Amino acid sequence: RVSADLRRALRADLGRVRPPTRGRRKTKTLPSLVALVLCRNWRTDAFTVSRLGCQHCQAPSMTKLAASGTTSGTSAKRSDELKAELLTQISSLRQIKERDGDFSVDFGVRGGELDKDKRTPQKVDFYSISEDAGKTADQVIEVAEALHDVNPTSNATLYLGTEDGDKSPLNGQWKLLFTTAADATFSSNSTRGYATAQNVVDARRGRITNIIDFAAVNGTEPLLRQLNVVIRAKADGANRVELIFKYAKIVFSRFFGFKRRWSLYIPVPAPFITRVIVFVSRILRFGKKKSIPRAFFDVLYLDDQLRIHKTGEDNIFIQAKESSWPEARPLLT
Repeated sequence: RVSADLRRALRADLGRVRPPTRGRRKTKTLPSLVALVLCRNWRTDAFTVSRLGCQHCQAPSMTKLAASGTTSGTSAKRSDELKAELLTQISSLRQIKERDGDFSVDFGVRGGELDKDKRTPQKVDFYSISEDAGKTADQVIEVAEALHDVNPTSNATLYLGTEDGDKSPLNGQWKLLFTTAADATFSSNSTRGYATAQNVVDARRGRITNIIDFAAVNGTEPLLRQLNVVIRAKADGANRVELIFKYAKIVFSRFFGFKRRWSLYIPVPAPFITRVIVFVSRILRFGKKKSIPRAFFDVLYLDDQLRIHKTGEDNIFIQAKESSWPEARPLLT
């Protein structure tokens, strides 16, 4: 059964159909029927329709749909401009670091990598290099925040951990362009040496692997060749990814002086074991409160070329897909 209001609206539309004439194409204009098709609510007893679209559920008219397409095009143009500016600022920052020096971050708390109390990654201070480095890093972060406003992906965790993971916008290999996290910051003037970092997302398996490749020193392959950290990734909303660390794989280039690669696997304690460790630690520290940091990141911007996310420790990561963003390739080596 169709309500009387809806029947009257449909008759009004049909009354506006122009009768066919010889030699002219038969044309129809049914704006209210378009609104009916677009309606997201089928409670027809309360239906009222007009040329402006469905007034019951605010479904857009064709005019509004055209306007949204224009807005989308404007956002895409703005996004491209900001991405180009982002690469420019990151390139400038690297030139400044070559001129003024770089961080000297090493492993652990003593090396400045981890926070003393929380054992979470420290946040680097670019102003410790120079005023120019600090200001340029601020510009990089400012552009990243502006890109967040034109993020084209509303559901970054779509298909994560499902059989359709290959369709996930997060899926694939992402290489690091910029970060404020000390544990992902490497330089040649530190004990651990220079390294490149990348992040491989296997969305079908719900797995993320952080891969750090250490560079040769004066042509000699370093003892620590590669570090892999395997993490289980779980969607916690449209743009938040919860992380559970599984194990670390360390690849060495030599075995007791012999040039032979071998790997060492280090399991990461399960959440329950971690809670027990923290509980015992609190007893030993005479009840001093110590919370368990929750591992996650929020996606700020994501398309097929660029990914920007912020961790629970407020560190920003800017990553690129080398295969789909040729303009970023010079900065990914």
